[in-house]
Amino acid sequence: MTQPLLTDISALDRARARAATDPALFLQEEAADEVHHRLAMVNRQFTAPAIVTVWPDLWRDGFPDAAIIPDSETLFLEKGAHDLVVHALSLHWSNDPVGQLIQARRALKPDGLFLGILFGGQTLFELRAALAEAEAAVTGGLSPRVLPMAEIRDLGSLMQRAGFALPVADSYIRAVSYPDPFALMRDLRAMGEANAMASRPRTFTRRAVLLEAAARYAAAYSDDTGRIPATFEFICLTGWAPGPGQQQPLRPGSAARRLADALGTTETALNDPATPRRD
Repeated sequence: MTQPLLTDISALDRARARAATDPALFLQEEAADEVHHRLAMVNRQFTAPAIVTVWPDLWRDGFPDAAIIPDSETLFLEKGAHDLVVHALSLHWSNDPVGQLIQARRALKPDGLFLGILFGGQTLFELRAALAEAEAAVTGGLSPRVLPMAEIRDLGSLMQRAGFALPVADSYIRAVSYPDPFALMRDLRAMGEANAMASRPRTFTRRAVLLEAAARYAAAYSDDTGRIPATFEFICLTGWAPGPGQQQPLRPGSAARRLADALGTTETALNDPATPRRD
């Protein structure tokens, strides 16, 4: 059975092309700063980096020596050519995220680093709720209007499936303030993050739905000044291509010290009669 596509790639390309005429790239800049910060904590010099991105000029400014790779379903990455691959704030749109991760891992030299940054499941939860409630109230139905994004626990599992060693997934939140929900929607279009889901409605959203959504958004989330917040969750994925000399988990039973000794407690065997039971 064929898996239904999440993203209409043609629609996504059109949305990105429209955004490029007058882009709003402050979240891309946030992602680039985060990548720089994380790389600064890695005790290694990278001499053959590659960056997968929709916005080459912005990322080339910060990483002038990197190969810039367009974001597409098939990544034009040479096998084993890079000691660093950065997937820059676009993986959330992929119809095959595991495939993207596998392609990135294969492009790495042994013990090369993958660093991915993407939007996570808490992103735009306010807008998602306001639109769903408004459409249900006005039309009695519900349409997919905000991209569903992966949760951090699921992405960690995808890293393992893709064959990365020492995979780590963590996240942080950035809240952006807007005068009203319509300003947020304009910014999403300027980011290239407008609705490009394959299952999206092919008609314009009714004005009554948008007005109702704006009213519900403001009523539920606005601050004392009348401005509304928009939440963006950044998920950061880190993993290494398998290579010699990497840290490996110890075999069970190979510990040199007992945990009880380290904690200064008395060890009690599980079959000890003094051990409390739960029936």
